[in-house]
Amino acid sequence: MLGDVDKPVFLRSSAKPFIGAAIVASGAAARYEFDDRELAVICASHNGERFHVETVRGILQKIGLDEVDLRCGAHPPAYEPAAAELAASGRAPTAIHNNCSGKHAGILAMCRHLGVDHATYLESANPAMRRILDFCARASGDDAASWPQGIDGCGIPAYAIPLRRAALAFARLATLEGLAPGDAAAFERIRRAMAAQPAYVGGTGRFDSALIAATRGRIVCKAGAEGVHGDALVREGVGLALKVVDGNRRATPPAAVALLEGLHALEPDELAALAPFARTDVRNVAGRVVGSIGRVRAP
Repeated sequence: MLGDVDKPVFLRSSAKPFIGAAIVASGAAARYEFDDRELAVICASHNGERFHVETVRGILQKIGLDEVDLRCGAHPPAYEPAAAELAASGRAPTAIHNNCSGKHAGILAMCRHLGVDHATYLESANPAMRRILDFCARASGDDAASWPQGIDGCGIPAYAIPLRRAALAFARLATLEGLAPGDAAAFERIRRAMAAQPAYVGGTGRFDSALIAATRGRIVCKAGAEGVHGDALVREGVGLALKVVDGNRRATPPAAVALLEGLHALEPDELAALAPFARTDVRNVAGRVVGSIGRVRAP
């Protein structure tokens, strides 16, 4: 353990695998026959590439809803070529291009399956959201009633837990231990989907997708806003959670790679594949490299 692991941290999008597992545990994924791509994009902070958007649209079609039912807000695709393609078409971004649209579509599916009001799915009192928060609490061995809560950038309730508890939740994602059978089965389904379809978890050039792909799903991970990252190390049966203190995400991949290397969790070929993420150049306004973030190695 390094740093203050007992101070509550908002997990933000790092909680998405647990939210996805709650959706699976509710029975919604089975009812609507979600495949690996659909489950992975439910857990994603996606780039808004065409295949992401088409997959989210497919989820909405399966559950009989439309893009107007997404309440996550609109922003251009996070992947610049996808944003440029959309702009060139003359179309404005909609909520389906939001990096969290998969998660929102998944929550809508849970509402439809449970027969509860999908128009209020952003509210913590909504029965589907209540079940999601309770599932997340079980995953981390915690009590949702004691959590500090806020509102995430996409509008859903965001909860804060100590990094120690977050690491436990990712360890349970890795081992499936310490969970009720239904919760363990839901975790296994989400882990399998993310491992099988890493491109749907993030997209082109994204660290999460690269790490899952490089390790062939042996490590399943999820980044969150403000420099949060969680990893489930399946081979080692270990969970890892980190938070960049200043909230700048540019330090997250180098920190994660350094910690994973220190735990001997990465093979030489995997380290080589992740080399672009192991060090981040810091440039000034003129584009000159004036520093870098990464593990310092002895000469």
